[in-house]
Amino acid sequence: MTADLRFPRDFVLGAATASYQIEGAVEEDGRGKSIWDVFSHTAGKIGDGMTGDVACDHYHRWREDVALMKQLKLKAYRFSISWPRILPKGRGKVNQAGVDFYSRLVDGLLEAGITPFVTLYHFDLPQALQEDGGGWLRRGIVEDYVNYVDVVSRALGDRVKFWATFNEPWEFTWQGYVTGEDAPGLKGDAGAALRATHHVYLAHGAAVRALRENVPDGKIGIVLHLNFVEPASGRPEDVAAARRFEGCQNRWYLDPLFRGSYPADMVKLYGRYMPEIRDGDMEQIQAPLDFLGVNCYRRSVMADGEELPPVNIHRISPEGEYTDMGWEVYPDGLYRILKYVNENYEHPPLYVTENGAAFPDIVGSDGCVHDERRIHYLSEHLARVRRAVEEGIPLRGYFVWSLLDNFEWAYGYTKRFGLIYVDYATQKRIIKDSGFFIARVAESLR
Repeated sequence: MTADLRFPRDFVLGAATASYQIEGAVEEDGRGKSIWDVFSHTAGKIGDGMTGDVACDHYHRWREDVALMKQLKLKAYRFSISWPRILPKGRGKVNQAGVDFYSRLVDGLLEAGITPFVTLYHFDLPQALQEDGGGWLRRGIVEDYVNYVDVVSRALGDRVKFWATFNEPWEFTWQGYVTGEDAPGLKGDAGAALRATHHVYLAHGAAVRALRENVPDGKIGIVLHLNFVEPASGRPEDVAAARRFEGCQNRWYLDPLFRGSYPADMVKLYGRYMPEIRDGDMEQIQAPLDFLGVNCYRRSVMADGEELPPVNIHRISPEGEYTDMGWEVYPDGLYRILKYVNENYEHPPLYVTENGAAFPDIVGSDGCVHDERRIHYLSEHLARVRRAVEEGIPLRGYFVWSLLDNFEWAYGYTKRFGLIYVDYATQKRIIKDSGFFIARVAESLR
């Protein structure tokens, strides 16, 4: 099955995780509370009523996990830093124990021949900053974020060369400040998401400059959650709905980075919900990047709906296979979104920084996890990645989501994405058949 999945020798094949989803140890070694600690401990917020207090216990088991990555023959590992583990109050005194943890992890990865790709923010804002003016709703948080980035990059920049400032701004601004599905769980209007997004992007631009100073030989980027969007039919109403949603999900985040402005049609649509934009803001946001990370899990097929996305949207579910998340399995969506970015923007090299599928995995009587559906999913998506590379799209790597089964945000532990099965009661790890499949693909790159 790997014969058709050969890539250039310098292509990066890795796996990804996020700090709150795997680390656990939420009250150890000086770590402060994050918004996800508070959210997950709020009744009714998490599907199975669980929290990330222990998760995969990666904080204590990282050596075992690095050994597993080496067994999977991964070239790279994308992980995130917990801001409250570094700065328990979001600012002020640095928690050296937190810095030391990530320093040991980086050293362990390098010793195993695995390149660290650091994401500086993957949803777990320090709770203290949320309580100070609403977190990302306060423009002054930009200074706090840049200070945090300065601390981390000074500590790790001699060894870590790949840095992403943020993971999926769309996700944590809309779902955290408008729909309330994710931490901090606020429910508001589009204005909250747009204001939070603008401050995130200001923080991104300022952080790029700090990273350039602290890691002169670094590769700096950002990770966006992009969907290939198409209308449910040729009806003008459906076409217009798809254009609106594509503007909210994709163009609102791509245009400022690569065109220096928010898309005009969406600015007009949002009207009074637009955030304050000061002189110099867009120039700051448009700081040159070395890579763009693309997270993609599905396409969005849209029908006529409410005027303002994405709170009241009509996403259609075409016939076909779906994952345990209820997401359509549509491999061409990954290829088509990469092609969309390549054809519409002057952009730096691309990485697929997340792609994967949740299925209801079980341990068989032989002690193994035979996840054939995930193998098929990964094989088909990697085939589209290969097609993109062959067509000249500057795609440099692909990261599977995720390395481990983990705390899947508001779903708790009910959804398994991992290449490695985790028995949460015992913390035993079992490499799934999909993990061995990825190892075979990775072998061809060495």
